[in-house]
Amino acid sequence: MADKKPIDDKVKGKSIAVLTSGGDAPGMNAAVRAVVRAGIGKGFKMIGVYRGYNGLLNGDVKELKLRSVSDIIGRGGTILYTARSEEYKTPEGIMKAAEFCRSLNIVGLVVIGGDGSFRGARALAAQGIPCVGIPGTIDNDIACTDYTVGFDTAMNTALDMIDRIRDTAQSHDRCSVIEVMGRHCGDIALQTGIAVGATAIIVPEVPYNIEEDVIARIYEQKATGKKHFIVVVAEGVGKKGHGNIADSLANYIEKRTGIETRATILGHVQRGGCPTLRDRVMATAMGVAAVDILYDSIDSKEQVSRVVASRGGKIVDFDITEALDMQNDFDKHLYDVALRVSI
Repeated sequence: MADKKPIDDKVKGKSIAVLTSGGDAPGMNAAVRAVVRAGIGKGFKMIGVYRGYNGLLNGDVKELKLRSVSDIIGRGGTILYTARSEEYKTPEGIMKAAEFCRSLNIVGLVVIGGDGSFRGARALAAQGIPCVGIPGTIDNDIACTDYTVGFDTAMNTALDMIDRIRDTAQSHDRCSVIEVMGRHCGDIALQTGIAVGATAIIVPEVPYNIEEDVIARIYEQKATGKKHFIVVVAEGVGKKGHGNIADSLANYIEKRTGIETRATILGHVQRGGCPTLRDRVMATAMGVAAVDILYDSIDSKEQVSRVVASRGGKIVDFDITEALDMQNDFDKHLYDVALRVSI
């Protein structure tokens, strides 16, 4: 099947570029695929930018056609690779990137990543390059959207790992402390903790007392006959103290209770693997929406800097600055649900 020709003069000779930036997340490839195919369907020449904003500074780009993105919808990671760029953070770097975009007649850039990536997009938009962000981060920590691409896969990966750890914890009458990702957002810890029936869930958004929220709960469950325990903690909790939070908790629990306790840090395994159905569908819908925004913005005299989001089951978009200024709302009700059933 040949690439489609422009359907109108509006896009003739114009290009849209796409890049992935920051931490990788399952579903990024699905988003790239959707952007490329939706863009070609509109008649744009599609440009893949490699290794994040570095690609705009180093000319590391390549035209992407329909078959360039075949069979990537189920692949983890990102075929465009990702990297951080110190040079891009400078005014000179941003101007250089903008000039490069203009040299390729790029009339829009789709940036797949998190808050830091969106700040980079906003800076480029201020130089006259229309930009649209797609939230791609496993932490689900972008306030303007109910859901970020990669979150579901990361949770299911953590769920699978913790289920396996629980098998051995049960066999040995142990307590297992599992640290999941989430520097500022405890959504992975909260939802996986509920799904595995954790004794205690510790998140950055809720202050905790180890005696009341962990030790007492272990003793209460032990008194009813339970002999193995799971404690799920978000990595961001450890940033407030010193050392490794999982090891610190495990050492304290063992000393206080006499129960053999092991710590496991799941780490970057949560970023890898094939994206789930939900992440593939969400990434696809967001990718198409991003292209539509850029298509509609052609010849606009206003600065175009938007973020695609999911709100109430619908795909919407916000101004990037508005999106970055929003604050995350932790689901305290769901946290209370976890407390009520972990008895």
